[in-house]
Parts: sequence; C-alpha cells; structure tokens
Amino acid sequence: MKHLRLRPYIDQVESWPERGRVILAQYDEETIVVYQATSHSAGRYAVRHGRLGGPGFSPERMSWIKTSFLWMMHRSGWGTRPGQTAVLAIWLRREAFDSLLAQAVHAQFVPELYESKAAWQAALEDSEVRLQWDPDHDPRGMKLRRRTIHLGLRGETLRRFASEWIVHIEDIGDLARQQAEYAHEPEFLLIPAERLYPVRDRALARRLQLDRSVP
Repeated sequence: MKHLRLRPYIDQVESWPERGRVILAQYDEETIVVYQATSHSAGRYAVRHGRLGGPGFSPERMSWIKTSFLWMMHRSGWGTRPGQTAVLAIWLRREAFDSLLAQAVHAQFVPELYESKAAWQAALEDSEVRLQWDPDHDPRGMKLRRRTIHLGLRGETLRRFASEWIVHIEDIGDLARQQAEYAHEPEFLLIPAERLYPVRDRALARRLQLDRSVP
C-alpha cells in the first residue's frame, strides 16, 4: 500500500525554484500524488472504494487535480473549510498523468502558443483536460513567484481518472489539521516530500510553458 513520504519543510524549500512554472510533486517510478479537497462523505466513499464517486462527486462537472500540497493547504484552509475537510492524496499512474499533460489546453489564451483566439477556443472545446498555472503559496498562505500546475478534467477523461487510473487514495485531512499548528512556525512543519517532476519531451514542456529548470 502506498503512503506519503514526509519531510521537514525547511529541508525542502531551499531546493525548490523560487519562480517559474514548475511541477512540484511526490512521485516514484509508477505513480504521482495529486490532491483534491472534498466533503467528509465524498472522501469516505473515495477511501473505502479506492475511486472517486458517491455523494458530492459529479461526473458532469469539471474536476481539478493539483500536485502542490501547500497550494492545497492554502485552498482548503488546512482541511478546515466547509466541504473541504477530506483532503485526498491520490496516487495516480504516471503514464496517465503524462497523458493528461499531453492533452492539456491552457484555460486562458496564450498568443505565442495559439494562432488565434478562435484556434485556442477550438482546441479548448476539443480537449477534456484544461491547464492552469496559479501562484504557489508558502505555509503562511503568502503568494509566491513560483507557479503551480492545476489540471481540470471532464468527460471520458474524468471518468477514467475517477475509476481506472487511481492506484490508492488516502484522506490526509487529519495530517493537514495537525500540521496547521506549525504554518507560522515552518521550522517545525512536516509536509509531503516534493521534487521537480520531469517532462522530458521538449516540445511538450514548451507548450506547457514549463520553466527551463525542469529536469
């Protein structure tokens, strides 16, 4: 069974890029961890069945996954906000994640990547994976110059993610709430170990607008 590898925040932060679009994640040869925050009932269903579904999950709506633990803590209030008390760590097959990257279309028009707004809009409508880069956050919730990846899934891609590509799910809401005590004392903070995720296809890396520091 998969388990999160935890490391002190202060032992990791110096090795992370301060700026740029990067994918920071916990991963091994087979899987990558992505996060979602949801209701207690939806989280309980996910952990019990090893897939997404049940109350609170709608296959008709776009569902977003993130690789940054600290961004998820910012978004969910360290697992305390209503409807976000179950913080799911989802071990996703790496080949599936790489496929999502290859299908992703930017949520906003990027002139240097698309011939026209019409061409971008057509690509957006044809793809079931939406890409967005948002500012990452430090433990105190302050915005950083580093950008973290978000992938929105819909349609058949969402169905396959929810039911076929997941290796393991764990509700880490209790961990989040425990570590929230140290959000303003980061020298004591313990979080999932994260490192730069490699995208070795240079054309894809350029299309994703990844920073050059990605290995």
